[in-house]
Amino acid sequence: MELLKIECLGKELRLEGSMAGWQQLYWGGQLVSALPASANNEGLKQHQFELKSPSDDDQPSITITLSIDLAWQPFHLEYSLLKDDDLIIQGSRNSKDIEQQTPVQPIKAKPQFSWVGLGSLGFKLFKSAKVIKVVLAGASVAAYSWLFSFQFAMALIACLVFHEYGHIRAMQYFGMKTKGIYLIPFMGGLALSDEKINTRWQDVVISIMGPTFGLLMSLASLLVYWVTGNIFFAGLAAFNALLNLFNLLPILPLDGGHILKSISFSMNSTLGLMACIAGAAIGVFISYTLGLALLGFLLLIGSMEIVFEWKTRHQSHLLPLDRYGQLFSAIWYLLTVGALVAIIWYFAGSGDEMLSLPLKILQS
Repeated sequence: MELLKIECLGKELRLEGSMAGWQQLYWGGQLVSALPASANNEGLKQHQFELKSPSDDDQPSITITLSIDLAWQPFHLEYSLLKDDDLIIQGSRNSKDIEQQTPVQPIKAKPQFSWVGLGSLGFKLFKSAKVIKVVLAGASVAAYSWLFSFQFAMALIACLVFHEYGHIRAMQYFGMKTKGIYLIPFMGGLALSDEKINTRWQDVVISIMGPTFGLLMSLASLLVYWVTGNIFFAGLAAFNALLNLFNLLPILPLDGGHILKSISFSMNSTLGLMACIAGAAIGVFISYTLGLALLGFLLLIGSMEIVFEWKTRHQSHLLPLDRYGQLFSAIWYLLTVGALVAIIWYFAGSGDEMLSLPLKILQS
């Protein structure tokens, strides 16, 4: 990830690094200093390189020194830049600075004709046309109306849009430009942005805000049902809760997979991994104890996937969560899952066969 980008003698000085310990310093796009991967990935580090005038061999060379003091969790970087022994600039950076930065775009290879590239270009044009949103939305309504009914189709579309709007609001909170919501028949919805995230906190918030907005919609429908007694709103609350609960399963590319991967990959110790495994085991045990066989099985599969990929966490360009962020994200996730399960369980006890269907699906 990009740790630092400042000006040095009229050119850009950029420091790249990762939790694996390696660091690379670029001046004007040219690599001038590098530190190999090391278990000692924090603390005081120093990069140094010399500049010599190409037009005058008798001109003495200039020594540039970049000293940094780095801490990963929570992220904090103190830096000072010296020209020979004279201080040019010094400062500090934190996780907010990482969130707001725009990563350096990689050098693009010379374009060559290929059917894959042509298909990719066609898909980009497909996404950029605003009329496509209307076409996809109409196709979704038609597809769900054919399978169920027009009323149910409209209710399902409302659930999907509200869920995806939660993702959009989170992206806007981080200052990311969004391209809107796309409804895809039989697949759900997508909230798109051309910008990339820089931190695992961004990944958690953007991922969990969809199910959180879905939970708010289920709670609102529940209140309307209590006031009016209209069974339609009860069904909307129950099935919307089931939809968002599945999105929170720890399986990529679902929202839950992104959330739990960000939490577990931010644990920079074997003890943290063991805590993650223990939490997953407790979740599987509780699921099977309550008779939620499908939920427990998918939780087990998703957790195993995350554990198998845990060793690759240091290679990620995303800034990890600090201890507070890990704890807050885990509590937010568990409370959201618990609230959605509670809504499903509540309507299953009403005696209505249709309202009991979401719980039966989880118990299958």
